[in-house]
Amino acid sequence: MHADPRSAHDPSSPVDGEAGEPSRAVPADLRRLFRTAPFVAAAAPIAYGVALYYAALQVEHLDPDAKTGNLAMINALGAAAAMVAQPIVGVLSDRTRSRYGSRRPWMLAGALIGSAALLTSGLTSGLAALTVCFMLVQFGFNAFQGPFSALLPDRVPERLRGRFSTGVGLGVVLGSALGPILGSLFADAIAVGYAVLAGAVLLGIVLFVALVPDRDNRGEPRRPFSARAFLAAFWVNPVRHRDFFWGFTGRILLFGGYTMLSTYQLYLAQEYIGLSLDDAARTVPLLGLVALPAIIIATAIAGPLSDRIGRRKPVVLGAGLLISLGAVIPLALPTVPGLALSQFVVAAGFGAFVSVDQALMSSLLPNPDDFGKDLGVLNLAATLPTTVAPVLAAGIVHAFGGYGALYPAVGVITLLGALAVLRIRSVR
Repeated sequence: MHADPRSAHDPSSPVDGEAGEPSRAVPADLRRLFRTAPFVAAAAPIAYGVALYYAALQVEHLDPDAKTGNLAMINALGAAAAMVAQPIVGVLSDRTRSRYGSRRPWMLAGALIGSAALLTSGLTSGLAALTVCFMLVQFGFNAFQGPFSALLPDRVPERLRGRFSTGVGLGVVLGSALGPILGSLFADAIAVGYAVLAGAVLLGIVLFVALVPDRDNRGEPRRPFSARAFLAAFWVNPVRHRDFFWGFTGRILLFGGYTMLSTYQLYLAQEYIGLSLDDAARTVPLLGLVALPAIIIATAIAGPLSDRIGRRKPVVLGAGLLISLGAVIPLALPTVPGLALSQFVVAAGFGAFVSVDQALMSSLLPNPDDFGKDLGVLNLAATLPTTVAPVLAAGIVHAFGGYGALYPAVGVITLLGALAVLRIRSVR
């Protein structure tokens, strides 16, 4: 889909006085998008956080001795479903022509599938059924996120992408932190928690789709869907598009390290810190509250700073280094305060990273006619770690005989992710 000519072409954008520089003001036709995007950006992370928090509790209740491996399996299969959803729905949304535009129908369909799966997760009683529901949660909300991500290159001009990415990034990291907190309110009534939060997430997405209309694009040309297009949904040539490759690599390493910690947070609190299951179930969501100030401050600073200085890479590099530093704090402080400090530093780094990541990556997309598809491939870097990272983390735990080994592993992985951004040449 071609970008909206009203918003994507900077040369026609308003300019400031005599300097002739592009205006920083948000055009009137984009203000509702900018105001509501941070809220709807939190929807999918809340759903993932709720599903993961409850799944960890359900898995432990089903078989305490096999909890690590079972949770890794559920996450791996769920992420496999996510990997299928984003690129394919990206290809389909690029080719969709309707009175409601190309993105909104797919966003709504994904939200319906994911919310229905969340609701059903609370009614399951076995590992197999829980795994299928978790896969559908991942598939549905990733089907929503792909078209939602494409709104940035579709509609937001380059000069405002840092600001938009900041708002979306703030929504993402706040949603990730709030998911377990909201889930913990219903820890003694998991089925009710699933139902309430599924309804809330779906309502938020429906309101966004209704309040932020897209233009009727039925008159635009459309390339036919083919088997080649289907297979191409999973591929961008790393030789021809080296910067895209390095952006993908940095993203997958940073998301991977973050996922390794967040997936096993409940078990780390038990096995490494020494808390009981009940204490860990209460403490882990509270760590999200500790992280909120760090997320808000880092996100509020990083995105606007990258716009002001006209540079994305230094902010992403600094964010990755913060994540790496925060990951190893529990090695020196294996206590609840140590976990809280680690969560604070990691959250600051991840907040800064996510606030600039979308703006950086949107500048690396190879083809303006394939924004949905290319963002689907790029978003694999966020979903693929949820397949690999839990399995890798489980292997590290078993190989080294304890959860403490995860901390240095995450420190190294995220450090490499931070350094990968230095290889990008086309964006400063």
